[in-house]
Amino acid sequence: MRFIKKIIPIQLLFLFAALIALGQAPVGKQWSVEKAKEWFAAQPWMVGANYLPSNAINQLEMWQAATFDSLTNDKELGWAKNIGMNTLRVYLHSLAWEQDKEGFKRRINTFLNIANRHNIRIIFVFFDDCWNKVAVAGKQPEPKPGIHNSGWVQDPGQDLSSDTTIFPKLEIYVKDILNTFGRDKRIILWDLYNEPGNSGKRDSSLPLVKKVFEWARTVNPDQPLSIGLWAWDFEKLNEFQLRNSDVFTYHNYEDAPWHQRTIELFKTNGRPMICTEYMARTRNSRFANILPLLRQHNIGAINWGLVAGKSNTKYAWDTPIADGGEPVEWFHDIFNPDGTSYRKDETDLIKKLASQK
Repeated sequence: MRFIKKIIPIQLLFLFAALIALGQAPVGKQWSVEKAKEWFAAQPWMVGANYLPSNAINQLEMWQAATFDSLTNDKELGWAKNIGMNTLRVYLHSLAWEQDKEGFKRRINTFLNIANRHNIRIIFVFFDDCWNKVAVAGKQPEPKPGIHNSGWVQDPGQDLSSDTTIFPKLEIYVKDILNTFGRDKRIILWDLYNEPGNSGKRDSSLPLVKKVFEWARTVNPDQPLSIGLWAWDFEKLNEFQLRNSDVFTYHNYEDAPWHQRTIELFKTNGRPMICTEYMARTRNSRFANILPLLRQHNIGAINWGLVAGKSNTKYAWDTPIADGGEPVEWFHDIFNPDGTSYRKDETDLIKKLASQK
């Protein structure tokens, strides 16, 4: 959810060293390159968005029983389908599970049924190091005017992510979800941890990164596992994520020349690639210049944001608008809350590239 850092020479060397090491025997039960390629070849080109309903401020408001809204989900996924999208990346939250385990899983199933009706498959995300440090179950706060993602919450939280005493509870959570949905064809991939090390955590998140891979490998779901790279100077995290991800996922909010360099680097290892976050208009990461690039290289393309709403992600990370007025140009998001396109040329382009064989 934050910009990926531009590559500098010394960081390139670290990543190349990690990629060379990956040519050796796979770590644990990581898929072989051949298996990953076979899986990827069987999929349509993945194009879609990170999805949070427009009437939810964060993951908890999306999933808790009192605010779960299947009608809004159905309406908004219909808009995604209409422009050719076939994949959505969606965040879970451990507190929603802890609060109501069976109800949470029923709501996941309901959501997956909605997605399936629209021929959309889901990437689910477990943990997250971004934005507000403490999550609290129950009624969620109202958005702060003009502030990007003012109510988004980390999972498990700023201090809890390195608190090994809660790992047994998190293990039960991860394994419960994977045992329930790990053979489900409505799910295309498990993204185990979003931007580990963000919010100043850096390597303190590595123990949980290691554990979530271990827990997931124990269940051994049918779908591939991954944790996306997002900060090139996180050497220990990057190497572990590369060594254990079945397919390479990454975030990049830079312009086309920098994004091209990222592609060139990752392609040296031969694993399939999915960009699970991009598109920040005021940083010149746009559908017009990035989506054709990803299509050309057969890289999955999952932009940030579908429908403008309570997340306030039409506002940029670092340029709040105190009165909540309309930004000169939207940062993220594709649709207005009424389903009309923010820019028709963009939705036309998505639909055109999604329809190409």
